[in-house]
Amino acid sequence: MYHKSSRMSVGQRLMYPILGIASCIAFIYISVSDLSFSDYYTEQKMDFVRRNGTQFMVDDGKVFYVNGWNSYWLMDHAVDEYSRPRIRAMFQAGSKMGMTVCRAWAFNDGDYNALQISPGRFDERVFRALDHVVAEARRHGIRLLLSLVNNLEAYGGKTQYVKWAWEEGVGLSSSNDSFFYDPSIRQYFKDYVKVILTRKNTITGVEYRNDPAIFGWELINEPRCMTDASGDTLQDWIVEMSAYVKSIDKNHLLTVGLEGFYGPNNPKKLTVNPGEYYFALLGSDFVRNSEIPTIDFASAHIYPDHWFKNQDFEEELKYVALWTRSHIDDGDRILKKPIMFTEFGYSTLNKDFDPSKRDRFFKTIFDVIYKSAKKQGAGAGSFVWQFLVGGMEKYNDDFGIVPWERPETYKLITQHSCRMARIRGSAELKGKLKELCSQR
Repeated sequence: MYHKSSRMSVGQRLMYPILGIASCIAFIYISVSDLSFSDYYTEQKMDFVRRNGTQFMVDDGKVFYVNGWNSYWLMDHAVDEYSRPRIRAMFQAGSKMGMTVCRAWAFNDGDYNALQISPGRFDERVFRALDHVVAEARRHGIRLLLSLVNNLEAYGGKTQYVKWAWEEGVGLSSSNDSFFYDPSIRQYFKDYVKVILTRKNTITGVEYRNDPAIFGWELINEPRCMTDASGDTLQDWIVEMSAYVKSIDKNHLLTVGLEGFYGPNNPKKLTVNPGEYYFALLGSDFVRNSEIPTIDFASAHIYPDHWFKNQDFEEELKYVALWTRSHIDDGDRILKKPIMFTEFGYSTLNKDFDPSKRDRFFKTIFDVIYKSAKKQGAGAGSFVWQFLVGGMEKYNDDFGIVPWERPETYKLITQHSCRMARIRGSAELKGKLKELCSQR
């Protein structure tokens, strides 16, 4: 007994300093963790962005304009430690450029690094990556426009939902347009939406539906339902899904995710749609789809490179200005809602491509939006497709740019940030934006 007692006494003497060191380490860890949590939650005070007629407003009663960009890849690159620093680098760059909103995917269905592995089954590791994206955005004063599913097959999309229903023996059709009308698939999507909107961020402790770092939700990227050119099928889906989103989340703005084409019953199908009648038969209609009361703002994309073949560049710019003005005019006169051009890009595959042409393409869009905003019109903002950071060459398409690599492009974008901000008044130029715009 005494030998055991003697060893315990020595052990205790050795243990006390070890326990002390361990306690200090634990205290530092907890303190840093709490600081990190507090840092994300309080460093950037944000209000929810609301809609008042054709304009966005923040809770201080000021008009909110968007000079935004697309980095759809954020969640995917936040999954792994080696690529996660790209998220912070991208938001730091966007903030430095005076930009206000980033559009990104809040979906990855059944693909590599899938968020939704199968209907209603989620990979927590990937969900934590999305938590990281939302928290980092807030930390840098950037808001997010998050898209909930893809019409295209990239990252799963509606095709993946149809495959799931078919594999489970409940699908009505193997057509990927059955995503819009199959009751089982509609329920799959509703279940997904509910999980996303009510997700409690593991970093900030805030449910997504209560987080003002999220600017708004986009139902689907570039919806088309080509098996029903009348547009009735897609319209019914938008009505149902937009009402469902609003039943769960009344804080955030909601848009459809449209490309902006006019349907077969709209007279603009002949005067504004790209030349081929094909674009009126995609099952969507910019005005009809956007008129739904539960849709807060309308969106359109701008890709004349894909819409026309062998068009003269100067004629292309004239068309881009027409397309942009037409949609803003719809917002002013018919929809009475803000209009956002949520994707636009100029392809490096163009014949005789030159970065200066891309700059002129960007400027044409920026100028039309700025002119509308100055008159307090419906032109509320735009999002370049797409921004990358250095080292992401293999993830690039023929539209991606690292904006600071070309000084002329960087200057063009930052100048647009400043002039959109100045519409609110010089008193609104604060922090990094004040520093940025004072250099102009």
